[in-house]
Amino acid sequence: GQKIQERGQWANKREFIFAVAGEIVGLGSIGCCTVVIMIYSSAVYIIIQAWTLFYLFSSFSSELPWDSCRNTWNTDACVEFDKQNLTFNGTEAERATSAVMEFWNRRVLGISGGIDEVGSLRWDLALCLLLAWIICYFSIWKGVKSSGKVVYFTATFPYVMLVVLLVRGLTLPGAADGLVFYLYPDVTRLTDPQVWMDAGTQIFFSYSVCGGLLIGLSSYNKYNNNCYRDSFYLCLLNSATSFVAGFAIFSVLGFMAYEQGVDISLVAESGPGLVFITYPRAVAMMPLPQLWAVCFFIMVLLLGIDTEFVGIETVMTAIVDLFPTIFRRGYRRELLLLLFCVVCFLLGLLMVTEGGIYIFQLVDYYACNGACLLFVAIFQTICIGWVYGRC
Repeated sequence: GQKIQERGQWANKREFIFAVAGEIVGLGSIGCCTVVIMIYSSAVYIIIQAWTLFYLFSSFSSELPWDSCRNTWNTDACVEFDKQNLTFNGTEAERATSAVMEFWNRRVLGISGGIDEVGSLRWDLALCLLLAWIICYFSIWKGVKSSGKVVYFTATFPYVMLVVLLVRGLTLPGAADGLVFYLYPDVTRLTDPQVWMDAGTQIFFSYSVCGGLLIGLSSYNKYNNNCYRDSFYLCLLNSATSFVAGFAIFSVLGFMAYEQGVDISLVAESGPGLVFITYPRAVAMMPLPQLWAVCFFIMVLLLGIDTEFVGIETVMTAIVDLFPTIFRRGYRRELLLLLFCVVCFLLGLLMVTEGGIYIFQLVDYYACNGACLLFVAIFQTICIGWVYGRC
């Protein structure tokens, strides 16, 4: 019979550190629950990479397509707010939309009227999704032997781009106002329960708590590895990165508010809106906008791909370790990974239809949010603190 392959280990400590850094800068029955969450996350969050690839390819043009209303997908309500000093009556103001919003809703998503209108497949997005899965597959098809080498680039290059964007953002007019808005938050918002829910969700995903990712990656370390030291340094790295990234983001938001003559709270968004609406609109206002757009979306792509293939590696680790005699023989692990990627790609096609954004939001909210991880965290704490503590 075929020889069972060894489980494998990281070639050195740097590969482990880069892999975890790329993930956290960023996504019994309890174990099964975490694997199921990661399967949902893998199928959902790679859609963001498809959108990113679409924007990246669109950036290689003589004029950024989201910077004007002179395109085939634009409507009569489209207005280039940052280029024209216009006044509207009440009805016109309600109808007016920006060029970047119409590019997002009409060109990228082709959004339908609701989840009951799935509509046709967006073939350009489907091809971007296929490319994203191909990148992920070949990043981890040899396990940590291949992913350990990939993270040298995917986990470090975004830091280079972050520094470049930070320096550029701080030199823009209005950046100081954005930094003041960032460093002096509205403390009255602390009375809003939704703020605490959003903060908790961010912490769970930012630190990859109870998602099985850290356990899966750490399992390839040596038995006597100092996990306490790793945890301290990686958490410090994550927090420091998030803090510095805030300066890069809010300096650009301050510049946008300065250019448009509005309060910064009116241009600040979160979630996909920040990546695909706010920042594209900001880079369109800069000199050499195509260059900054390419740099920004390459950074987003690498961060997302790194998080994606680390999540897939976690799922593969769980399955292979559960059936080692089956999947550690020959090329069975590679075939299992290929099957997983193909199935997730086919499921993802539903989310690149005209009604796909509604399906994306539905799965994201109910299957991949912080409340799900909070549920897992509670029972993991009980098991570790009570069950194992009494053994």
